[in-house]
Amino acid sequence: MAGRFGRPRSVLRMRTLAGQVFLLQVAIVVLLVAAAIAALVLQSRTDSEREARHRSVAVAQAFANAPGTAAALTGPDPSAVLQPRAEAARKGSQVDFLVVMNTRGIRYTHPLPDRIGKKFVGDIGPALAGRVTTEKVNGTIGPLVQAVVPVAGHDGKVVGLVSAGITITKVSGVVNDQFPLLFGSAAGVLLLTTGGTALVSRRLRRQTHGLGPEEMTRMYEHHDAVLHAVREGVIIVRGDGRLVLANDEARRLLDLPPDVEGRQIAAIGLDPATAVLLESGRVVTDEVHPVGERLLAVNQRSTASAGGPPGSVTTLRDTTELRALTGRADLARGRLKLLYDAGTEIGTTLDVVRTCEELARFGADRFSDLVTVDLAVSVLNGEEPETNGQAVAMRRTAVGGDVPEGSLYPVGEPMRFAASTVLGSRLPAGEPVLEADLAGFSGWQRQDPERARQIVAHGIHSMIAVPLRARGVVLGVVLFWRSHTPEAFDEEDRSLAEELVARAAVSIDNARRFTREHTMAVTLQRSLLPRALPDQNAVEAAFRYLPAHAGLGGLGGVGGDWFDIIPLPGTRVALVVGDVVGHGLHAAATMGRLRTAVHNFANLDVPPDELLWHLDELVTRIDQDEGAEGTDDDAKAGVTGATCLYAIYDPVTGDCTMARAGHVQPLVLRPDGSAEFIEVPGGPPLGLGGMPFDTCRVQLPEGSRLVLYTDGLVEDRSRAIDDGMALLGRTLGGRPEQTPEETCEAALDALLPDRPTDDIALLVARARRLPAGRIADWEVPADPSAVAQVRAAVVRKLIEWGLADEAFTTELILSELVTNAIRYAAGPIRVRLIHDRSLICEVADHSSTSPHLRHAASTDEGGRGLFLIAQLAERWGTRYTGDGKVIWTEQALPDPDRTPADPDDADA
Repeated sequence: MAGRFGRPRSVLRMRTLAGQVFLLQVAIVVLLVAAAIAALVLQSRTDSEREARHRSVAVAQAFANAPGTAAALTGPDPSAVLQPRAEAARKGSQVDFLVVMNTRGIRYTHPLPDRIGKKFVGDIGPALAGRVTTEKVNGTIGPLVQAVVPVAGHDGKVVGLVSAGITITKVSGVVNDQFPLLFGSAAGVLLLTTGGTALVSRRLRRQTHGLGPEEMTRMYEHHDAVLHAVREGVIIVRGDGRLVLANDEARRLLDLPPDVEGRQIAAIGLDPATAVLLESGRVVTDEVHPVGERLLAVNQRSTASAGGPPGSVTTLRDTTELRALTGRADLARGRLKLLYDAGTEIGTTLDVVRTCEELARFGADRFSDLVTVDLAVSVLNGEEPETNGQAVAMRRTAVGGDVPEGSLYPVGEPMRFAASTVLGSRLPAGEPVLEADLAGFSGWQRQDPERARQIVAHGIHSMIAVPLRARGVVLGVVLFWRSHTPEAFDEEDRSLAEELVARAAVSIDNARRFTREHTMAVTLQRSLLPRALPDQNAVEAAFRYLPAHAGLGGLGGVGGDWFDIIPLPGTRVALVVGDVVGHGLHAAATMGRLRTAVHNFANLDVPPDELLWHLDELVTRIDQDEGAEGTDDDAKAGVTGATCLYAIYDPVTGDCTMARAGHVQPLVLRPDGSAEFIEVPGGPPLGLGGMPFDTCRVQLPEGSRLVLYTDGLVEDRSRAIDDGMALLGRTLGGRPEQTPEETCEAALDALLPDRPTDDIALLVARARRLPAGRIADWEVPADPSAVAQVRAAVVRKLIEWGLADEAFTTELILSELVTNAIRYAAGPIRVRLIHDRSLICEVADHSSTSPHLRHAASTDEGGRGLFLIAQLAERWGTRYTGDGKVIWTEQALPDPDRTPADPDDADA
């Protein structure tokens, strides 16, 4: 065949890529067909032998188990009976022989009568042992497979043997008959595949123009050089106006998009004059075209002139002659753009370390090869920077660029510039330092001589050090290093570095001040929240407080949610959860005021609805005071939007009384696994005023868990509050074995969003019941003589509880309280004694008058009773009930957790 460029080409050598692919594909197809045929032949032989074994065993077993075979073997003339049967069975089953023999191997039947009476040729040992055996032998009729099976008598013993055999050729004959079809199919597949391969090769030959691999490799190398190495733009356009090729230089000069190949010239965003020139295909020579800020010399020729396809090839060369004259303007424009970009890319967050990292990354990418940022330790801690500046303790905060190992200090390394060095003497004064040639070792190396040699050895040749200054104090220092860029820093670079660092210093100082204020706010809020649960036996409690994530001004982490557990007289406990809408210092401070108010009102031992009424009045006054203090332009935010839920649990009776002000409903998890939202009557949020609050009383069986929470747990941007409450009930229900800690974890795992937008306060309390053996009560007649009887009964109960040491003090306290009740109050009078963490004495009557402590004069006959009680008891007070009041005292016990000797005996 004719070769390209007139060179002869041998058919056998197949120098073209298409020919080589054709031969390779044909060889692969032939090998695959041959392998398939060989596999089929081998498989057919294996199948034939297996079929012969199965058929011989089946025939021998069928004849051995046939009726009368065993009887004939034990009869007088087995051959006469079995020979006709065996021949009939042999012909019917198409085996080559069916032989019946005795246990010694003497034949009773055979297709050849003259073989009867002779010994069987084969292994009959396994069959005599009762097993079926097969073997492949070469007999007089060719290779065959014979099977020997035992014939068992009535007693199970082997009375004879049956052997059936069949030649392998008889079984494989069916398969051999299929070989013509098989080989014909293989030949057809070979022909079709070869034809397809020929078509593919023909197509490939047209695509490669009959080139060989070496020629194509050489053309690819030329093409790659044109695309990437030639410093002159090359563009090839087809006759239909589509761009076929554009090398790297052309893309740079014309600012072409990445996917420009195959698109119309008019659609790739070129200026109109250049687009018209490329589409026209007209011949031009060194025609100058302005493209953007460049002047390009354009040469264009037609590709059809040399017999090629229609189109044109265009070369572009940058001939901007005015660059030297406009160099300063370009430099100034570049500096302005650099500083503008720095303002948008540095200081995107109010985080000191993050801002330093942005500065290091930006400087390494846009100005120098390497950047290190060192900050004063006080700045990293959010504190005011030191003002003296002499040998300030610093820490390497950020590094930008590909730093050679062992050269610059890593992040986290303590830094302190010695005063004897240029950096140490000039940086505290806020003066930058330029070292154009580090290899000259002009004094900068005295900071660390060994590391200085490593820096120079790794090719770092120039450095600028600029102090980070803000509000007249030095926050740190930024060092710019050049290694890959061959040009050394000059004075213009130093000036640009100062401007860049000055802008970054403002962002770093703002981040430092925010860090300080945010830390103060978080510390304030944490100090306003309970740090641990108080000691009490009424409930087993666990809590979680999770602030919202920082964002939208950095207010996250400081909010107004709170919770509390407040021990009350009579072993009762108050459970509180509240929420002040909003974030920041104002919300945290308001939360602290409300929490303090709740503690004060709880000490008055008022019911939940009355406490919320007092709290609502307080919030209203706070709003009025803050509104009066603020001006029209600077009015302070009110507290309206605060919610609260207040519950009192009594472990003696199991009653839980609750009231809420605009808060979400509490959840009760009962010991049987059921979950129920308690319908506490809803009141308005705190601060609206004028609306009463109602209470709800529920009975909590021992082991019940009361779940109090704020709306941040169940409400999110992607979830309605009703859906969140339903999910909370499904999550916590059906798990009565969970502890309060496990309940908190389960609730947060199921409902906590990835980035909470609101604070979450969660309080879980498992109800306990005070054992009956720790409670004793008596009804006292309104008779002064009954006081002695009560004292005696109380002393007996204290001895029973092992508190004999408290008997004298308790007698004095009860004598005074009961005597006063008989004298001044209305009956009936009840005395209750409770042994909990302290010893509690309660005297209840139906009078609403409250005793008060006073100093009696020396001439007064009375008025010293409460003074005596205040001295003997640790605490005392008055609690009003619906039908009177209760005066109570608490006496500290040496062992608060001591259990009475007989807790089941609760009688007086």
